[in-house]
This record gives sequence, structure tokens and C-alpha cells, in this order.
Amino acid sequence: MSKNKAYLHCIERQKAQSLWRQKLQASKYFDEFLVETMSAAKSLGRITASLIKAKQSVPHYNGSAMDGIAVWAADTFGALETLPKQLNLLSPGQLFRAGGCYLVDTGDLIPEGTNAVIMIEDVHIKDNKAEIVAAAAPWQHVRIIGEDIVANEMVVSEHKLITPEDIAAMLAAGIEEVLVIKKPRVAIIPTGDELVASSHELKPGAILDVNSHMLAAAIESWGGEANCSAIIKDQRAAIKEAVVSSLAVCDMVIVNAGTSAGTDDYTAEVLGELGEVIAHGIAIKPGKPVVLAICQGKPVIGLPGYPVSAMLTAELFVRDVLIARQRLPGIKAKLVETTLVKQVASAIGVEEFIRVSVGNVQGKMVCVPQGRGAGMLSSLTKAQGVISIDAASAGLNAGAVVTTTLLRQVEPLDTVLAIGSHDLSLDLLGVYLRRARNNISLFCANVGSMGGIMAVRSNETHIAGIHLLDAGTGEYNLSFVQKYLAGTNWELVHLAMRQQGLMVKPGNAKNIKGISDLTRQDVRFINRQRGSGTRMLLDYELTKAAIDSFSIAGYEKEVGTHMAVAASVLAGAADVGMGVKAAALALGLEFIPVAEEQYDLLLNFAADDERRELVLAILKSPEFQNEVEALGGYDLKRAGEILIGGRA
Repeated sequence: MSKNKAYLHCIERQKAQSLWRQKLQASKYFDEFLVETMSAAKSLGRITASLIKAKQSVPHYNGSAMDGIAVWAADTFGALETLPKQLNLLSPGQLFRAGGCYLVDTGDLIPEGTNAVIMIEDVHIKDNKAEIVAAAAPWQHVRIIGEDIVANEMVVSEHKLITPEDIAAMLAAGIEEVLVIKKPRVAIIPTGDELVASSHELKPGAILDVNSHMLAAAIESWGGEANCSAIIKDQRAAIKEAVVSSLAVCDMVIVNAGTSAGTDDYTAEVLGELGEVIAHGIAIKPGKPVVLAICQGKPVIGLPGYPVSAMLTAELFVRDVLIARQRLPGIKAKLVETTLVKQVASAIGVEEFIRVSVGNVQGKMVCVPQGRGAGMLSSLTKAQGVISIDAASAGLNAGAVVTTTLLRQVEPLDTVLAIGSHDLSLDLLGVYLRRARNNISLFCANVGSMGGIMAVRSNETHIAGIHLLDAGTGEYNLSFVQKYLAGTNWELVHLAMRQQGLMVKPGNAKNIKGISDLTRQDVRFINRQRGSGTRMLLDYELTKAAIDSFSIAGYEKEVGTHMAVAASVLAGAADVGMGVKAAALALGLEFIPVAEEQYDLLLNFAADDERRELVLAILKSPEFQNEVEALGGYDLKRAGEILIGGRA
């Protein structure tokens, strides 16, 4: 290459960025990354290398959510202000007996024999008696095992930037070490005869090397690890040696300066000898003399020497490559106007901040409030945004338009909402969506099958998992969606046939064999919430067996997911619960089959929404089907089949 070198090409920025990305993808640069294990407590800002599952439930015991007295709820029935009841105050460790109660503080283990807590403000204690003036509902003010996080369920998704909230959730879930992606190492090679390393060396004609420090700080802020070399003089051989040495130990190399067409500018020539120069010269100002190259399968970038040009071009051509290498999106959070899906009450006198999930459902920006309990770590890790309620307000009505501050670097358009019946396959669907497009986030709200249908009808969710048995026809789901979703846009898509049954501890010490055993006095049951398909299936089986639900101890005790049922059984809070086989296997429980059921997804995407096609493609993919079936109790041979559509 001659002196007075002309640029190889001068191309548009968009074309340069597209070509740059295509070449790097072709070189498999984004497909390979190194991982390392580190302390979860020290993992802030790192990127998870794999799906992280809880080792223990949170909470791991039934605990009091208030200071007060622990009671057996039935003992309090009938208490009124005009007709108070007195309970006997029992000592800690004293065996429970009818009409008794215990003093408990927030966080205390609920004593054996009790199932509710009455706040201390509502109790008058005198002479070892506790006087109450209102009845307690079963399980009021009690934090049930696994109500926040359940053992073996996902705590943090793969390829996610770890936040302070994630650290708290991981540690609470018993995770002490985490596998993370190694920070990409980026070599920064400053070049130029005029450069000096410190102000003590400055003299007329010398320039202080500030770019190295500026670029190193930018690399660190983008999740990389900067490795700055000594200043290299404008000598072709020296620059080449520095680049070769850096390629041996780093994932990316930045050569700063020497990128123009002057007699002492060697960067483009050196990179052309060591690899392929993709572009030399971009149609931007400042920053025109940029060199983009691939050497030994790694990106090598020549940035202009002026600080403003160097920073601008680093933002255009370095930042996104580093973020993609770490499996991260690079979109800044922002404020959006959203419609609140459900009513939120608030106490007057305090400004309340509520974490929400945000999504665009057929052009309607909606936000879904997360759990609001003070101990709900999962609301911190799953929320995409925050809304606030003014101190003078008693709350917000459903349908209110609110300003939402986004928390994640995720465009709301790419947040997929799944509101409906819980299933373990939905977590995997979220993983596969993120693998396919790393700025997609799947948020699941477990409100039961009927709740999912209502969310579709209100245009407040993209996906609703449902498994509703029509006792009259023996069919699943069809009659319900046709009844409640007439005139709306939806599609019913099959996901799986799955086994539902009873979950018991290993060994099945109480010899539970079927539904009829639930009525035994020595058997304690844990139930799913009203409106869930599992609850409806249980009630259907009880009706067939002519069993009255009032005869089942624990029928009124409800949790929101299959995994929460399994966690309660494993912890001994109940002897048996009903759920899918996969949940039993995940926590090492024995499973007693009751019925095979059909689990389908209601899709509520616009016809031209590419996320619809992505979901269908994942459901039909052998990789996804095999991974779900490996959970146990699933048959996905018809997954992705469109059963019926109801487009208006």
C-alpha cells in the first residue's frame, strides 16, 4: 500500500454496521464465550451463563407475617365486637389444644396446630387470655412455604445482567455460587509519536493519552474488561507486534489512531495483513477514518485519534458488539404511558411504588402489577417497570393510564405477557424466546385458566395457558373460549398432554392411593387457587367420587403454582397436593396419577406480529419439545397445532 493512502471505501453508517455484524456472525464470534464460577454475593453486573434454579423455597417454612397471636382459625369463628371471644395464651413449646393461641413475632415459625395470625393491635391480652373481636380467616397473615420462590424453579434466567435484587433472590434461594459469562477482554492500543502517558511528560507538540482511559472506562461500563497497552510509536512493525500479542489474550482489539490516510498511518495496512478489513472509512462526522477488521476470528477496530471521534465511533461499533457478545440487549430504559390491567388499592398518606410488568398487546400498552408483599423478592427480579401512587390517592382503578418507569434494558414491544394457568413449560418458552431474540422478555402471572381467558378478553395478555375440562362434553378448553371470547382476536394452540395427579413425600408413609384418601382424618391437603384448571379438575374428580370438599382437611389452603404445591408437600406442611407430574419429579416427590389433561395456549397477537410466529416455531421445535418432555409427564407430539381461531 502506498503512502498518501486513500480510504478503501467510504460507506454509510447503517451499511457499515450491518456488514460489520454479518461478518462477525459468520465468523461465529457471537456463538462462543467462556464461563467462570463466582460467588453469588459478588456477582453484581455479571451475566448469567445458564438458567439458575432455586435450591430451597422462600420462605422455607410457614411463618408469621405480623406481630400477633397464632390461632386455629376455626376457634375464632363467631367473634364479634359485641360478643368477644377469649383464647387461652399458651407458652412456647406447649402442646396446642383447642381454644389456645401463641404470641408470635413477624418471621416466627407458625406453631403446630395453628393456621392463622391475628395482628397484635386487634388483640387484648390479660391474665393469660387473649380477647378477640373478629374472626380470622384460614392462613391470614401467614407467609406460606414457597409463596415467593419455590425450590427448583427459575430464580434468574440465562444470559441476564445480575442486579442487586437478583443477588438477594439467589442467596435467599440457597444459591451461593453462580456460573457467569467471562467479561470480554478488550485490548486498547494507543499509537502515535506525539502521545505521552502522563502530564509530567507534556511539552509543546506532545499530546496526553486520555483516549485510553476514556475508552477503558467505556469498555468497563459496557461489561468488558479493558487491557491497556503502553503507547506504541508510529512504526508499522511495532503496531503489528502489539496487535498480534493482544489477539493471543483478548477477545477484541482496539487500535487508537493511525487510521487515516497519512504517511504515518499504518493501522488499516497492518490489519489487512493480519486479517480481513471490512471497512475503512465511514460516512460520518466526526469519526470518518474508522477501520473495521476481523483477525483470527476476532473483531479489531481502528478508532480515530481525536477524543470526540474516538468516543462516538466506539459507541457505534464497539458497544453493541460487546453487548451482543455477552447476550445482552443495549436499549436504555425510558418512560412509557401504560394502561393498568387491574385495580390497585393504596393507603392514603404514603407514596407507593409498585413494580409492574409491561407489554404491548395489539397496540395497547399495558402494565401488570407484581406481588406487593414486603418480602416478595420475585417481584424485584421479574418487573420491567415501576409506577407510583400519590400520597393523597387511595389507589388506581383498572384502566387508568399511568406513567411507567422502565427498569430493564428491554423495549416494551418485546415483553411478552403470559397471564393464565401455571406450567413449568412456560419458563422454558421464555428461555427459548430469549435465545431466539435476546431483547425478548417473557413475564408470567399465574392467575388460573379462567383468569387467563379474562385477560385475553380484555386484551391484556399475549398468551394465556388454560386447561379447563367441560364436564358435560369431556373436552378441554374449546367450549370456554368460544363462550367467553366471542368477537375477539385469539387462537387456541395446543402445547401438551400432561399428567395430573397426587404428590406425596418419598415413601408415601400414609399410603395415599387416590382421591378417596383425601377425606381421611390423618391426611392434610394443599389446594390450588379458585379458577385454576387444577382446582376445577379436582372438583370434577370429587364430584365423580361423591366426596364433599368440606371433608378434606386443607381444601381451603391455596397456593398459586404446581411447584408451590410440591414445595409444601416436601416441607411437610401438607401430606398431599394435586399437580402435574413434572412438579413432583422436580422436587423428588412420588406421583399418583389421577388424569391426563390437555394444556393449551391462547395466543393474542396481531396477525402481523412476528412474535406469534416465533412462539409457534418454538412450540414445534424438537429441541423445545424434548426439553419439556424431559421434565416428565408431558406429551408434546401435537405442540404448536392451531386448534381453532376466533379472529373478529
